[in-house]
Amino acid sequence: MDKNTNINTFNSVYFIGAGGIGMSALIRYFLSKGKKVGGYDRTPTDLTTSLIKEGADIHFEENVSLIPSAFLNPSTTLVIYTPAIPVDHKELVFFQTHQFVIKKRAQVLGMITKTEKGLCVAGTHGKTTTSTMTAYLLDHSQVKCNAFLGGISQNYGTNLLLSDTSNFVVIEADEFDRSFHWLSPYATVISATDSDHLDIYGTHESYVESFRKYTSLIQPKGFLILKKGIDLIPDVQEGVTTYTYSIKEGDFHAENIRIGNGEIYFDYISPLGNIDNIQLGVPAYINIENGIAAMALAQIAGATADEIKKAMPGFKGVERRFDFKLKNDNIVLLSDYAHHPAEIKQSILSMRMLYPDKKITAIFQPHLYTRTRDFYNDFAQSLSLLDEAILVDIYPAREQPIEGISSQLIYDNLRPGLEKHLCHNQEELLNLLKNKQKIEVLMVLGAGDITNFIPHIYDLLKNRL
Repeated sequence: MDKNTNINTFNSVYFIGAGGIGMSALIRYFLSKGKKVGGYDRTPTDLTTSLIKEGADIHFEENVSLIPSAFLNPSTTLVIYTPAIPVDHKELVFFQTHQFVIKKRAQVLGMITKTEKGLCVAGTHGKTTTSTMTAYLLDHSQVKCNAFLGGISQNYGTNLLLSDTSNFVVIEADEFDRSFHWLSPYATVISATDSDHLDIYGTHESYVESFRKYTSLIQPKGFLILKKGIDLIPDVQEGVTTYTYSIKEGDFHAENIRIGNGEIYFDYISPLGNIDNIQLGVPAYINIENGIAAMALAQIAGATADEIKKAMPGFKGVERRFDFKLKNDNIVLLSDYAHHPAEIKQSILSMRMLYPDKKITAIFQPHLYTRTRDFYNDFAQSLSLLDEAILVDIYPAREQPIEGISSQLIYDNLRPGLEKHLCHNQEELLNLLKNKQKIEVLMVLGAGDITNFIPHIYDLLKNRL
């Protein structure tokens, strides 16, 4: 293994886009290995504040002169950047000009999967919850694991788990920018291939082909756990074992599902050994399917039925993934990262099953102009399952505005008769909520900065009580 592929040869690691949830897990990983860690991000957040306290040297101005001296030697510094960083970013250009070894986050994760047994979770949605649940199950077994997660675990308060005894590493396999093509999974789940990132892929066919390519990267004698019925014909190497799963069908599935009193139980059916009377720690209907996939990976890695059954009820979920912020007989407030039409549909249906007799309202912040342009009708159909929809302006992330594309497109295509509102800023939104006569179940949906509104919404609802 040469210097470009052996992460152990570097003393210092510099991150461009340090505040991203996935990047921050790598920052914590390298800090735990005793490396000097620094980097840049556009804006300070609670996460970057935590990373700085943990030892990372992070600044928030795009300025080469702010790069600390510890990261200026090309022979000892590895540079890691996120695809969301523009190609003309001054610090990135500096490192390129001076012949530093520069890798995408996904490439670094790929290096790790070549030396350890990667348990990877891919798919349009469900990745973060399933991978976090897998890591939790393994951590509560004799197997243990390392894990790079796409969200903050409610059980651990972090997106990184480390083990000095396990050679298993749980990774969320991200299809954005074809990042997951750098991985070499030992075992992988693929949860969905619903179209997304069409700004990258162009067509649904190209998007699905990217997943097909990913299946060819599974190690010989590895495992593919494929959601039954999805649009994908895998291209696995000889010797790879392929299973299917879903809630009610497939090699791995659930039977005897019981939902009531805010709890969900089911029997887990598996070719590796059935487990009766599983209790879900986060009782959302979609988490039955996520749990089936996580238990399958855990069984493949060697977790026992007894270990899995004991651990499952204790799983507390992931921040911003079906994350209850307030829950009592009068008002429920839930935060969910859902930003794809299929995710939103599943989140609303799960909430409807838990609260069939309550009025369900959702605040939705669309994420990206291109995604809104490509799927505004699908968003409208999913949001039309609500009793009331509140739309706020698009969160642009890495994009510039596109003429004619706004939240109004979704708003105009909501079903006739649906109670609906359009707010352009936090003040408008909070005033609307203050003046509402009836709020029973309120969902806050989106992958952008809508999360910053939640403390204010929480306080407002508490005051109503």
